[in-house]
Amino acid sequence: MSIRIAVPADAETVRQIAHETIRAIYPHYYPAGAVAFFLAHHNPEAIQRDIAENCVYLCISDDGAAVGTVTVRENDIGRLFVLPAYQGRGFGGMLLDFAEQTVAAQYPEAVLDASFAAKAIYLRRGYTETGYDCIACGNGDFLCHDTMRKIFVSAEKNPE
Repeated sequence: MSIRIAVPADAETVRQIAHETIRAIYPHYYPAGAVAFFLAHHNPEAIQRDIAENCVYLCISDDGAAVGTVTVRENDIGRLFVLPAYQGRGFGGMLLDFAEQTVAAQYPEAVLDASFAAKAIYLRRGYTETGYDCIACGNGDFLCHDTMRKIFVSAEKNPE
């Protein structure tokens, strides 16, 4: 497994990873309007913008397949998706480790918006809830999510 920065030619791959994962997982947690909102949110223009800003990374399996993605903008971790066929094999943990290390190099904490599907993972990884939001998605559907953060302990602040 390896992680590399995404380049403009990877935009469609990032979109496919996000959309395939959303379509497979999110309908179990969210109404149709919220799923449609997620799909529209991870649109080609937003992905291309993030790639141009050097914020997007791809996780590559040992056989060379792009299996996951994460976006790290300042101390915000987002768009963390692993293709359903590759979930449960450590790719998501590797992406989150990478994102946290990237953030921790410059910031004292990471923040993210957690979907219902991923909230338990973030709680196990030391994130705490700092907010809750519901977005109206049309047709009476809502997309609800938690804002979470993880404070990094610096060795300089806590000498042994």
